[in-house]
Amino acid sequence: MKRLVCFMLAAVLSCSVFLTGCSSGKTEDSQSAQADTETKTETELPNIVRTSISSEPDSLNPWQSAATDTEAIFHNVFEGLFVYNEKGELEPGLAESYDVSEDGLTYTFHLRDNVTFHNGKAMTSADVLYTYENLAGMNGEKAASSKFGTVESINAVDDYTFEIKLSEPSASFLASNIVAVLPEGYTEQSQHPIGTGPYKFKEYIPGQKVVLELNEDYYEESRKGSIQTVEVYIMTDASSVVTALRSGQLDFASVSVDNANALAEDFDIYNSAQNMVQIFALNNSIEPLNDVRVRQAINYAINKDAVIEGVFDGYATKLYSNFSPVMAVYYNDQLEDTYPTDVEKAKELLKEAGYENGFDLTITVPANYASHVDTALIFADQLAQVGINVQVETIEWATWLEDVYSNAQYESTIIGLTGKLDPDSVLGRFETTYSKNFFKFSNARYDELIQAARVELDETKRADMYKECQQILTEEAAAVFVCDPNLTVACRKDLKGYTFYPVGFIDFSKLSYEAQ
Repeated sequence: MKRLVCFMLAAVLSCSVFLTGCSSGKTEDSQSAQADTETKTETELPNIVRTSISSEPDSLNPWQSAATDTEAIFHNVFEGLFVYNEKGELEPGLAESYDVSEDGLTYTFHLRDNVTFHNGKAMTSADVLYTYENLAGMNGEKAASSKFGTVESINAVDDYTFEIKLSEPSASFLASNIVAVLPEGYTEQSQHPIGTGPYKFKEYIPGQKVVLELNEDYYEESRKGSIQTVEVYIMTDASSVVTALRSGQLDFASVSVDNANALAEDFDIYNSAQNMVQIFALNNSIEPLNDVRVRQAINYAINKDAVIEGVFDGYATKLYSNFSPVMAVYYNDQLEDTYPTDVEKAKELLKEAGYENGFDLTITVPANYASHVDTALIFADQLAQVGINVQVETIEWATWLEDVYSNAQYESTIIGLTGKLDPDSVLGRFETTYSKNFFKFSNARYDELIQAARVELDETKRADMYKECQQILTEEAAAVFVCDPNLTVACRKDLKGYTFYPVGFIDFSKLSYEAQ
């Protein structure tokens, strides 16, 4: 039976990052745009909005991008068969409805017939076929995504009907279909991306900014934006973001709690949990971190409250696994206080592991995320109390993505793992065979649970499997799961509509100016 696409994946409330932090930065010259705004009459509202991100886009091609800052911007440009709302519910995107066969293996998507790509090309099932051939590696090339391994066949039934057959039932399959549909045969995505979203890509100046413009031909009136131009500045210094807000160069931006308090008189301040995990990642494959006793000792030596108070001014939720409690259905609340701060216990474990005199450890941190650098410095002091001599190494974001995230060439790191709409995308990061398992965590029972949960359609049983996965991660001390920092945003007072999402997304289509 045909069903409209709109259902709840998880009780999530907020917005986040895969690889992100809570800082922003470097001021760029925008005097002309500022002057344009200042010369508006009282009845003439601005038609431009300016904000910032704290890292360079890692790729303009959505199938190659992994950084949340990038995704947060380009979710405005690209769309999949489904989109999602601020509650984490799937809604009709390029597919207005779908059918599922009784055996749960065949999905038939009924596509909209009024969608055009930003280059004017009408979207049909040929574009969806091209997309999924690339995503599932059914075109003779390497699969562009690891999420479609269960796809057995794909078929464009007619211009607006598309069919996917799976080799086995998949509980997370529908959530995977928010991935961007791209136009057939277009090969310039990395230079000039083309999507179907409410905003079109205009330009990218490396080290400076990304510019988007309103898609006047967007098919869905209820999601169509009103702001004509969006400028997203690449700014890596938090103080410069505050200066840019005060000077009028930026209209809204993510800021620290301290800076938000300083701006509160002149700006509207919004604050929400991010569904993010700030993680002190340990490379489980290298000595001495390949010894679970050493990893447990590090967990006992850490005082997370010092980070929550010292870095996030109390605006964060302490974590015990790779899940934020905003994912209430799947969150294992029995793990709380598994590793209370206990310096003597940490020393005892290190002695058992043969490291009574400690060892040297490098924490490699992306320099553009001040909150993670500050956390590393706090941890360095705490670990020194148990004899672990820490060196904090800051590196460029692009280098971090290459060395740490892609190649696992590191000892330890601190980063933010963005929340996802489906728990498999969160916990699957630790599966032995996952290509970006930079933790190098490997546990047979864990892998078995992850694989079983993917085909378990009973939501209660599936949730129990994910809770056991969290227990394994915690008991094995795969990492130190620190906190879910709140996202704090300062907006000029006449700019309304800022919306938090359970994943990294700055939704420009909801923004508008109101006369004051």
